[in-house]
Amino acid sequence: MKTLRRKPKRSLRTILIVWSLLFSVVPLAFVTYYSMVKYEKAIDHELTQRLTGNAREVENIINEFRTTLQQRRERYLRDPSLTYHLAMGDGNTVRNVANTWIRTDDTSSLTFFNREGRMLASVFKDDKGVIRNFMPGKEAVFLSAKYMEEVKTKSDIGVAEYSEGRKLNLILISQVKNNSGRLIGYIEQVLDLNQAFLSKIKNRLKLELILIRDNGDLVAASHSDFYLYKKDFFKNYFRPVKDAFFDLNVRGNPYGFLVYPMDWGISKFYVALGASKSESAAVLRNVNIAFMTVVGAVVFLLIITILVTSNWVLKPLYDLVGALQSFESQEQAVTIPVKNDTEIGLLTESFNEMSKKIWTARSDLRKKITELESANRELKDTQTKLVHSAKMVSLGQLVAGVAHELNNPIGFIYSNMTYLRDYGDKLIKLVDSAEKHPSKLPALKEEYEFDYIVKDMPKLISSCQDGARRTRDIVLGLRNFSRLEEAKLQEIDLHQSLDTTLNLLQGEIKGRVEIHRQYEPTPHIHCYASQINQVFMNILSNAVQAIDGPGHVWISTMPLKDYKPGKDSKTKSGWVQISIQDSGKGMSPETIDKIFDPFFTTKGVGQGTGLGLSISYGIVQNHGGEVQVRSEVGVGTEFIVILPVYPPVQEKSSQETRQI
Repeated sequence: MKTLRRKPKRSLRTILIVWSLLFSVVPLAFVTYYSMVKYEKAIDHELTQRLTGNAREVENIINEFRTTLQQRRERYLRDPSLTYHLAMGDGNTVRNVANTWIRTDDTSSLTFFNREGRMLASVFKDDKGVIRNFMPGKEAVFLSAKYMEEVKTKSDIGVAEYSEGRKLNLILISQVKNNSGRLIGYIEQVLDLNQAFLSKIKNRLKLELILIRDNGDLVAASHSDFYLYKKDFFKNYFRPVKDAFFDLNVRGNPYGFLVYPMDWGISKFYVALGASKSESAAVLRNVNIAFMTVVGAVVFLLIITILVTSNWVLKPLYDLVGALQSFESQEQAVTIPVKNDTEIGLLTESFNEMSKKIWTARSDLRKKITELESANRELKDTQTKLVHSAKMVSLGQLVAGVAHELNNPIGFIYSNMTYLRDYGDKLIKLVDSAEKHPSKLPALKEEYEFDYIVKDMPKLISSCQDGARRTRDIVLGLRNFSRLEEAKLQEIDLHQSLDTTLNLLQGEIKGRVEIHRQYEPTPHIHCYASQINQVFMNILSNAVQAIDGPGHVWISTMPLKDYKPGKDSKTKSGWVQISIQDSGKGMSPETIDKIFDPFFTTKGVGQGTGLGLSISYGIVQNHGGEVQVRSEVGVGTEFIVILPVYPPVQEKSSQETRQI
């Protein structure tokens, strides 16, 4: 008897502590983590809202710039000298007028074009604020045809361009018309967004700002560190505003950034706004420390509580475990005293009652086991007799067919022997006459029809040889079919086995059923040859018997490359498929569900035992294969046998399996 453990592999106290901590600390830790994540998200959300509001404020500033440029344009166009000299193409006068205007405006550049788009004069401020003039030389400078086309249907268009010196040029191009509404030229106003503009906005909004082109290139930034990022770094954040928030460290300080799109007429650019998260990060850090302190205190108190409680609960349980272990080694019912009125006491009383019932059940179980063993032996004996009976029926049918096949060749051999004996006697007499009475030989040859004997006797001998050969083939086929001397795995040719089985069934096939063979090249399989031959015999015999009158049986073989066996199969080698299809009566789905059940048969009383297909199914299963059936009433039935080239390694479980 196996020795029982006196100590548990795992401590119940440890399990109680672990599970108590698991169901208390884990939810608390989850709530803590969830709260911290939500708090951080709330901070980011609040920062996003703030940056979105600041972005709209910057957008309003940009829109105010456009409004300012439009108001100045209207003021410029109200000057009659401008319209006159622009219409006359007087670039010098136009330049002088523009110099007066640009001195008092924060406009970066003023450029004038005639009605064909040719530049007449340009006045601009350099990086130091000095006013410069530009007059086109011999080579004319023209306004972009694209812009001229755009401004035809509008009073003005806005264009954003980028120049050296980290500046974003906001350009407003407008038509200039005289009092009669006739187009006389164009005016281009430019306002630069540069480092100074960003510094002013930064001081006003307490933010870091970055101007970004629509292709992701950085134009200008309020902090020099932003110029160190790779060229298209910020392009990855060109997303909708609600998803455009991201974190960035600026010299060790955490910042939250938002990329906001800006429109200037037909052009588009982006502004990235960043706000410091240092204060919120410090608050979040203090909150985390507070949460962790609470969790640690709760864990400590839980451990103390669990240790005290488990010690009070487990001592009675250990006493009960000791009684259970002694119960296993006793041959009689074991009882233990009840020491308290708690649930442990109730458990002890239940144990005592269970011990008595188990002792009674053990006695009854021994009797039942003895009875089952006896019934099992009787069942095995009955099964062996039934299988033997099925074999005898199959053997009787086979012997009847073989006897019929042997009767024909033996019959005409026997009948030919009478003529051969008569021919032999006559030839002996002719030889005797040739020795004693040569003169009577011609007359005697004519009397005995010597010429006819010469012609007929070879035919009789040839006919006897054919009968003997047919008899030999039948006997050889029967021996190959049985293969009684092969009690271990053998390599066989499936085509030869099928042909041998068909030869033995010739008595039922000849003159009634036409056999169609379609054999593809298949590898030889390793199997118990006599068992596989019995499978073919059972299926082919059923196929022939299912045909009333003339019919057809189609036999095909093929190798399977991509076949996937069932989940219970242990075979991973190659596979071969054998299909046997008949043109018989067919079977209903209800019949198909039962054909492999022992003792189920569709034949008449005394014509079948119902074990042929059941035995065949067991043989194929033992070889690691499968049997599939397809049938349609009035059309016919197809049996598909799939066998592995190498069956799984297994031992025979009984003498019956070895002799099937």
